[in-house]
Amino acid sequence: MVPDVSTGSRTYGLLAYLYGPGRRDEHTDPHLVAAWMPELAPDPGRDPAATLKQLTDRLDLPVLALPKNRRPARHVWHCPVRTAPGDRHLSDTEWAEVARRIVHATGIAEYGDDKACRWIAVRHADDHIHIVATLKREDGRSPRRHQDGIRAQAECRKIEKEWGLQILNEGDGTAAQRPTSAERAKAERTGRPEPARETLREHVRQALAGATDEAEFFRRLTEAGLRLDVRRAPSGDALGYKVALPGDRNRDGQPIWFPGSRLAPDLSLPQIRRRLQDGPTEDEALSAVRPVERPARARRTATHAAEQSVTQLAVGDDAVVAAQLVGIGELLDAVAQTAPASSRRELTEAARAFERATRSHVRAEHAEHRALRSAARGIVRAGNALGKGEDGGTTAMLLSTLTLATIAAIRWHSARGHAQQAAAARQAAEHLRIAYRTTSTTPMATMREQGRQLPETQRDRYAHTVEDALPERARRLQQEPGWDALTATLAQAEQAGHAPERMLQRAIEWRELETADNVSDVLVWRLRRIADLPAVPGPSRTATTRRAPRVRPRTPQDPTWTLTVQPDPNNPRRPGHRS
Repeated sequence: MVPDVSTGSRTYGLLAYLYGPGRRDEHTDPHLVAAWMPELAPDPGRDPAATLKQLTDRLDLPVLALPKNRRPARHVWHCPVRTAPGDRHLSDTEWAEVARRIVHATGIAEYGDDKACRWIAVRHADDHIHIVATLKREDGRSPRRHQDGIRAQAECRKIEKEWGLQILNEGDGTAAQRPTSAERAKAERTGRPEPARETLREHVRQALAGATDEAEFFRRLTEAGLRLDVRRAPSGDALGYKVALPGDRNRDGQPIWFPGSRLAPDLSLPQIRRRLQDGPTEDEALSAVRPVERPARARRTATHAAEQSVTQLAVGDDAVVAAQLVGIGELLDAVAQTAPASSRRELTEAARAFERATRSHVRAEHAEHRALRSAARGIVRAGNALGKGEDGGTTAMLLSTLTLATIAAIRWHSARGHAQQAAAARQAAEHLRIAYRTTSTTPMATMREQGRQLPETQRDRYAHTVEDALPERARRLQQEPGWDALTATLAQAEQAGHAPERMLQRAIEWRELETADNVSDVLVWRLRRIADLPAVPGPSRTATTRRAPRVRPRTPQDPTWTLTVQPDPNNPRRPGHRS
């Protein structure tokens, strides 16, 4: 059951909408189910003689009785309450009880208070009601409605438990403010895919991802096409900022501004400064890389930072973990805005969802996420990835690790009772899985084909290597789609001069594998990063080697050497050895 508290200034306009046909004729049989005094509240939905003006005048009477200088500018309190999809349809009597409990819990009209605010509850659909009140009591005072949204949520959780409805996640006051019903209606009316508030929040997050200082942050906002207004002190120092979408204006033709603090609690200028004070260092190594190679190099570097973050999420104290979550959020924002078209939508949704998982009441030690912020900066500076070749392979490598990071975030939040944050991380993980499958299709197919081309004796040897390292998982690993890619990776690591047994043990010991959907995929990317192998390997030379053996001597230090195997009579467990 979801309540959504907002305020406005036009009682008649809101009632006209509630009793009207709806924007798509979705309103059916609008009528009152409850009121402050049912005998004093005319119902234009069921009484042909009642009018919207009569109902408006009755609700507004305590406000209009005051001198104009004492009337609140936004005197209309509005709270739609909706059941969750799949819940049973409540009766009018049950909805009336919901309305009375909500206005009592929020301080609008407490039980037994004959001087409380006037209110009504209108039903025009099976799954929700709208509670409307005017914010002046009968005695002329204002209601005590501090944290009315949080109290409405708490009362809904009680109702859900008592009535056997779906129990939704409890809020903790750290979520970003949701768009109001008026903002949603305007977006629909103007043809925008979402309310301006949500678009601006995403742009501000992306501008902050990896930014070095305030100047760069403000520059990125203007480069994103936003209107920006920075409030400055006489000294020239910024005191605050607000942003607006071009063309988004009010009825007076003025831009509709949103300060950062109204977009999200952590997007106010003081909070941004806390994050920037331990900002990323310049990545000089990236500057030396050819432009065509920069996205791949930046993603490989980011994978290493994400791997370290997964470890911190498992073993770090709460302040460190909170900072790591913020850093993972920035990294997701950076990846989303530079992703190829094939995966950008899913990555954008992952970043949006995870944004909720970055905020809790745990105070973050921001210096602890410096590596992640540097990685995010490197990705933004490197530019858009092409989605193929090494770009695509390193993106898959990074997404595999980021999926593990979101799973670690789910565990951390769940252990501390952060229900909304855990749900947000879970949603982000699902989007990341989809993006990973899209991105990894080509490089994994290439590696699987190379693994299938290896001689059977060599494949058997790697099977025994995996069985020695993971005796309980080896059989299941060989049944996964990524098994052939894993054998190809072990062969290429060995060809590069690494011992497969030692490399595999390093990959396993780095982090538990219980949370991995496909253990073979995770091991492939870990091995390729540890051994510094290309994310997308070149054509296999195995078949060519068997047709035309080399005549010159080969050594493990020779980058062109290939592996052949011969039976090992001294060790029946190992079907072959190097020759």
